Amino acid sequence: MSIQISLRPLIALTALAFLTACATPPSDVPGQIGAETRAMYAAVEDDGREIPAVPDKYLSEAGKRQLVPYYAPYPAGTIVVDPGGRHLYHIQDDETAMRYLVAVGAAGYGFAGEATIPFQRDWPYWTPTKNMLKRDPETYGPVRNGLPGGLDNPLGARALYLYRNGRDTLYRIHGTPSPWTVGHATSSGCIRLFNQDIIHLAEQVEAGTDVVVLRKEEAGKWTSPSEEGTQGEDV
Repeated sequence: MSIQISLRPLIALTALAFLTACATPPSDVPGQIGAETRAMYAAVEDDGREIPAVPDKYLSEAGKRQLVPYYAPYPAGTIVVDPGGRHLYHIQDDETAMRYLVAVGAAGYGFAGEATIPFQRDWPYWTPTKNMLKRDPETYGPVRNGLPGGLDNPLGARALYLYRNGRDTLYRIHGTPSPWTVGHATSSGCIRLFNQDIIHLAEQVEAGTDVVVLRKEEAGKWTSPSEEGTQGEDV
């Protein structure tokens, strides 16, 4: 006697499992991202240069640029830099902000308070500081006269320059050719974003934009209505 087994239940279960897998939301674990996030950080051509895609392993759903609730008492258009929380917030209307993940260099903790952005630069020229030359002459000595804008330039695709009372604070919000540093503390630089993110931010910023830089101990301020700060963590 032959035994016939229907394959329909098995096929149905397989299809259900496939659909369930497709419906699973993207993970917040770095490297496990959705197609929309991957497209957000894909390779892009800018001013004749092709900016490489950010590798998946440096991305996460939590760390991608996104609108979030934000309760800072400033008008739309203001930028709030939160070095301790390793985020930058561009305030929108209705208690929201576009949030960007940032890397914070040593100089990123050297300034706090209010400033303005009188101008920005596309593919800016970069010159090492005197402290960098003194600290590591072997690395920075050969480029003491600076580097023109390009894919290997430490300032990346854009730089926003902060001034206070008409004087340069030497504080910069800029891109980076080193995506693995974003979301972490670094040894040098100010506030750096993925090149894809600094381009997105720069497109929204006008000359005269106000900037507020929080102190390190104010990490997480205004992320909830209670304004309680929380210690920043790597994402």
